[in-house]
Amino acid sequence: MIGMAMKAGKVVSGEFATEKAVKAGKAALVIVSETASENTKKKFRNMCDYYRVPLHFFGEKEELGHAIGKEFRASLAVLDAGLAKAIEKNLIHE
Repeated sequence: MIGMAMKAGKVVSGEFATEKAVKAGKAALVIVSETASENTKKKFRNMCDYYRVPLHFFGEKEELGHAIGKEFRASLAVLDAGLAKAIEKNLIHE
């Protein structure tokens, strides 16, 4: 699902782009790698709480990167609400 969202141009990845999307009100869902640093996790937890954006911790950096066709990523934001809901359902059921 994340790969599909990426192909549709509805995913931004990397710490800076993810943060920018959240603060601009464009992020419908944020996914942070479970292997990201504690500092990164805390930063996104606080930011997503403040901006009321759903946040999930999933997999390793390599897994997250592979899902979007990149090497590795610590964080990504899904920009489409419909795709975000579908991805969230899959994350919860895993």
